[in-house]
Amino acid sequence: MSIKINQEFCIRCKKCVNVCPGNLLDMGDKGKAYVKYPKECWGCTSCLKECPTGAIKYYLGADIGGRGGYLYTKRDNDQLSWLICKPDGKHVCITVDGTQANRY
Repeated sequence: MSIKINQEFCIRCKKCVNVCPGNLLDMGDKGKAYVKYPKECWGCTSCLKECPTGAIKYYLGADIGGRGGYLYTKRDNDQLSWLICKPDGKHVCITVDGTQANRY
C-alpha cells in the first residue's frame, strides 16, 4: 500500500472515493474515508489530488512506517501544491497552476 488516510482530517466529502479508478476507497461506519483494499492500490495519486484537507498521504520509497518520505497536497483555488516531506525532515513544495496545467 502506498497511501494512508488520516481520518482525523477527513471531512466526509467523498471526493477521494469518487475518483479512485480501482474502486479501492470507501466510507467507513463513521462516514470517514478508508482504503478497503490496501494491497490493490497502485499509487496513482488521484485521491491525493482531490483531498481538500491533506488527509491522504502518499508514501515514497518505503512502506508506511519505513524510512521513505511522503507527500500530500494542498489546494488554494486553482493552485495545487505538492508538499514533499523527505526522510531527513526537509520539506519541498511544488506548486502547479491548475489553469495552466494542460498547456503545451
